[in-house]
Amino acid sequence: MKQIHLAAHFPGVNNTTVWSDPEAGSHIEFSSFAHLARTAERAKFDFFFLAEGLRLREHAGRIYDLDVVGRPDTFTVLAALAAVTDRLGLTGTINSTFNEPYEVARQFASLDHLSEGRAGWNVVTSWDAFTGENFRRGGYLPEEQRYQRAKLFLDTAFELFDSWGADDVAADKSSGVFVRNPRAGEFERHDAQFDIAGRFTVPRGPQGRPVILQAGDSDEGREFAAATADAIFTRHGTLEAGRKFYADVKRRLPAYGREPHQLLVLPAATFVLGDTDAEAEELASIVRYQQVSGQTAIKFLEQVWNRDLSGYDPEGPLPEVEPVVGADALAKGRAQTRVYRDPVATVRQWRELAEAKNLSIRDLVVEVSGRQTFVGAPATVAEAINTYVQADASDGFILVPHVTPGGLDPFADKVVPLLQERGVFRGDYSGTTLREHLGIDR
Repeated sequence: MKQIHLAAHFPGVNNTTVWSDPEAGSHIEFSSFAHLARTAERAKFDFFFLAEGLRLREHAGRIYDLDVVGRPDTFTVLAALAAVTDRLGLTGTINSTFNEPYEVARQFASLDHLSEGRAGWNVVTSWDAFTGENFRRGGYLPEEQRYQRAKLFLDTAFELFDSWGADDVAADKSSGVFVRNPRAGEFERHDAQFDIAGRFTVPRGPQGRPVILQAGDSDEGREFAAATADAIFTRHGTLEAGRKFYADVKRRLPAYGREPHQLLVLPAATFVLGDTDAEAEELASIVRYQQVSGQTAIKFLEQVWNRDLSGYDPEGPLPEVEPVVGADALAKGRAQTRVYRDPVATVRQWRELAEAKNLSIRDLVVEVSGRQTFVGAPATVAEAINTYVQADASDGFILVPHVTPGGLDPFADKVVPLLQERGVFRGDYSGTTLREHLGIDR
């Protein structure tokens, strides 16, 4: 049987968290990050994942505060977590559109040393000028150019990581360390995006290179992952959709001289546990309505209608007015503005759905904005997770709890032991590096 891979996502850039829950904590204080990471390590998870947003979302010119409370620097948090964990992988999203390869490679190489080989890099691109305004270059790149830059960025970072050999540095009791190879760290890169040369300052890390993760779901993103990534995230949550995505990305690997096991497919997943399946279903409904308050529902609709809908009752019917098309977006920095690229067609579909099911605005948003992936008693959830993995719909899951930081605790205490009993999840770590946890080599 296939072994299941599990990771814990600290949900800092979305509206997963139920802020009204008495157990909900800060998304800035280090104690929250440490709690989730320690729980994941106690449960023998592969890695902790920290998402990143380079600009706070805005709505009608104001910070969208319903699901964002701040976004601390990724490297700072991961480096601090390296000191309070021993085996757990530490992965973070770092942007390739607005950063520079030398700086990012230096930071990841340092993290790999500090953590003794547990660093992972989720390589992403940025699609909007809104985010770009925070940076010197500003603007944005068309999709094909974003992935071209991402590929060159990653190639350049690899060159920097590889500029030090495994034996270029040796320890010496009298002088501390010395460099055996006088050319160690030298690099030179000249291409359409980068024109750099010099000497990389960080010797080779325990993993050589950090584990590379990728989250793009477009055809370009899948191809980029097949060529370069060790794991790919996906939003495909159903068994059928998961199997199609899994088969599609795996079939691309031979073109790059790679085997299926060299790219792991890890969908994001939410969960709600109860003592019984019925109790979990009831709780799941409560959680969804906690995540989508009336105010949140109106703001969600405004992203698609692109107009002020504050006068509408969230418990009432959908607006009769049509969406505003072609104007400056009311919502900035949010993924939904990309997902619903044809607002007129989206509004038509939603009206049909609302009429067929007699849904209010809030009901509709709950219906269309997602639901929990796994709901049930611990045994039910364990069975479902194992079914997905054994059916080649995924290689595991990145779990996103709806309460931060303690929401992962029930899963660690009640579901993980059942997976271990089945023999599909480790009882303890057998290696020390993230690559060893994931079973992948360079």
